[in-house]
Amino acid sequence: MADLAKIVEDLSALTVLEAAELSKLLEEKWGVSAAAAVAAAPAAAAAGPAAEEQTEFDVILTGDGGNKINVIKEVRAITGLGLGEAKALVEGAPKAVKEGVSKAEAEELKAKLLAAGATVELK
Repeated sequence: MADLAKIVEDLSALTVLEAAELSKLLEEKWGVSAAAAVAAAPAAAAAGPAAEEQTEFDVILTGDGGNKINVIKEVRAITGLGLGEAKALVEGAPKAVKEGVSKAEAEELKAKLLAAGATVELK
């Protein structure tokens, strides 16, 4: 095996022109391109932040599932609305019951509404 310390020392002694020439020779020898590797790195880095997890959710009532009275009661309990406002919300579905809540709270509200017979979406 080659002495890696000696190789590092030899490479450190190269001028910029010699290093560029070495790069070209290695690209030809190994059939690779340093430019392709450099271009691929930013593309991979850009994909990371796009996959950020959503932190705020909207609980959307999409229907009463035929259990309008139970759903109205649950909407009143969740939102604190009066009977008329809760009834209007349920009858006007799809509508947001709560907006900008945490994932845990959104899941809890969804479970309560589903238990009452409603159909619900999280966005």
